Amino acid sequence: MKIGIVCYPTYGGSGVVATELGKALARVGHEVHFVSYKQPFRLSSFEQNVTFHEVSFTNYPLFEFPPYETALASKLVDAVKYSNLDIIHVHYAIPHASAAFLAKQILAAQGIHIPIVTTLHGTDITLVGKDVTYEPVVTFSINQSDGVTAVSENLKKETLDSFDVTTEVEVIPNFIDLSTFQHSNKAHFKTAIAPDGEPILIHISNFRKVKRVHDVIDTFRQLVARIPAKLLLVGDGPERKKAEQQCRDLGICNNIRFLGKQQAINELLSVADLFLMPSENESFGLAALEAMACEVPVISSNAGGLPEINIHNETGFLAEVGNTAQMAQYAYLLLTDEEKMATFRKNALDQAKCFDIKRIMPKYEKYYEKIIDQSKKLNS
Repeated sequence: MKIGIVCYPTYGGSGVVATELGKALARVGHEVHFVSYKQPFRLSSFEQNVTFHEVSFTNYPLFEFPPYETALASKLVDAVKYSNLDIIHVHYAIPHASAAFLAKQILAAQGIHIPIVTTLHGTDITLVGKDVTYEPVVTFSINQSDGVTAVSENLKKETLDSFDVTTEVEVIPNFIDLSTFQHSNKAHFKTAIAPDGEPILIHISNFRKVKRVHDVIDTFRQLVARIPAKLLLVGDGPERKKAEQQCRDLGICNNIRFLGKQQAINELLSVADLFLMPSENESFGLAALEAMACEVPVISSNAGGLPEINIHNETGFLAEVGNTAQMAQYAYLLLTDEEKMATFRKNALDQAKCFDIKRIMPKYEKYYEKIIDQSKKLNS
């Protein structure tokens, strides 16, 4: 199968999932063509059966903003025609789904019929897509896709509730490559962070308001008032400066480290004891799943798709959004009960195994085959 994958090349979850899916598909023999304005950061080395098509566009004085969507559609037309693609899979609806539709129409006029699968990842539906500026195009693009998938049951429900969607939405969850997220012994690293053997809590995000980093710090403040602990804050974004000031105001900076963006996430997770994710909304919670793959229990909100991966009182605990007192109490309960912590660690890893890429990738292969077959029948 020759598969075109359109994604954002940045650190966001949709780009990570798209890139890892493409690499996995290539390893089992499919020919994968990535299309984006920059090489995806997870595509950092040569991969057999993988080709990257860079979308380039010219800045004319007439354009205040470069017409990326048009350039993307043109590049897709080129990739389909000259690489003989069987299917296009776009990740994140805006603007990829509408660009793919335009490319499909251009190709159809030339007698080439290419099916399109759109995967909805979260904010393309829950935040940006609901904006009146984009909603009509998002709805149209979803309905014009030959196949639509969502990364969680919660996101599927929100899509159907918020948009006039007539296309069937299939849930194929996000995944991890379990072999790269296994708990390992990093005793020397852990000692450097917590020299007196204090438990280590960790939070990883893009520091947007929806991630509620201030709740992470407030939860930690309440915990550290009861037992010694350390907190690692990984990532960067618009809320980081406020978070740093919050730590200073609370006088707990000596117990907190801001590490910025990191690529070796598995090494950081391998020294952690608990993962904090108090988000206001999460379509899936990929970072929490990565923590669980490293045998790290999760204390999270019960928002969005999080209850689908973090099982309350088994792999961690769920609390209402903003209830930092409850989250701190759950953290204290686990960190002071070695037997319970050991059970939760095992449960977390067992749950992560259910989302291993080896289990999820075949779902995409089967779905591609279904959509390609339907397209052939429709256009025969």
